[in-house]
Amino acid sequence: MTIQRRAVLAATLVAAAIAHPAAFAQKKIVLGFSQIGAESEWRTANTESIKQAAKDAGIELKFSDAQQKQENQIKAIRSFIAQKVDVIGLSPVVETGWDTVLQEAKAAHIPVILTDRAVDSKDKSLYVTFMGSDFVEEGRKAGRWLVEKEKDNKGEVNIVELQGTVGSAPAIDRKKGFEEVISKDSRMKIIRSQTGDFTRAKGKEVMEAFLKAEGKNINVLYAHNDDMAIGAIQAIEEAGLKPGKDITIISIDGVKGAFEAMMAGKLNVTVECSPLLGPQLMAAVKDVVAGKPVPPRILTKEGIFPQEVAAAEFPKRKY
Repeated sequence: MTIQRRAVLAATLVAAAIAHPAAFAQKKIVLGFSQIGAESEWRTANTESIKQAAKDAGIELKFSDAQQKQENQIKAIRSFIAQKVDVIGLSPVVETGWDTVLQEAKAAHIPVILTDRAVDSKDKSLYVTFMGSDFVEEGRKAGRWLVEKEKDNKGEVNIVELQGTVGSAPAIDRKKGFEEVISKDSRMKIIRSQTGDFTRAKGKEVMEAFLKAEGKNINVLYAHNDDMAIGAIQAIEEAGLKPGKDITIISIDGVKGAFEAMMAGKLNVTVECSPLLGPQLMAAVKDVVAGKPVPPRILTKEGIFPQEVAAAEFPKRKY
């Protein structure tokens, strides 16, 4: 083809694209995402990551905040199905009770990607992949840190536990991993365990009850997230005790608030659970729509941060 003919063809295509832009425009991927809510600093950072990553990737995001209610998430998924979105993203508030609505998505040929939390279903064909943290391993990391810290202590170690939302994957798994490690040490005993629902206010309320019941008998607080730990710190201080000294405090997430508490000497260690899943999610969405293979489990790389490194690490924190 001559240069002149190429120029004519290019001009023709440009004119056609201007006259009929819809025919030449690439269809925008539409992602319907059902978020749990905004119960913590972690969740807020997770939402921001997803929204920004969708914008950066040129993906149209239909976002639904469930306010920590499963029925709201089920309604949102059905709405996404009715709107014929290309992919559904779900961060489930609890593990069970999803089969029916996920079967509806499957029947509509809409692939589902789970983020942050898993579902408890025997039918693995109901979702393409689950991306996020290994919550059991996070619990193990917390347990290992405590065992190492108390290795020279000859006495008993009385632990109170602030669990996450009842029935949620992180609450179940973080408890399981922690107990797996400490059960091998006869000195360690969980004397009180109750849900704080992953919120700061509830964490404070439950810690107040623990302190009234056990008083100075508490050696360690293990909180399933930083927000509950920060709420508990307020309760400990109001009870006239020193958090981080009188009571060792271990939590999970690695949000900025936890690093600030560590720098103030009030929190001893936080196990990282990164909320910045947005770019990873958008990459998976694009692959699914393109028909590319996606692994059934996508893990997030994470660390553990004791109080001693908080000041040096704080400037690097993105959430």
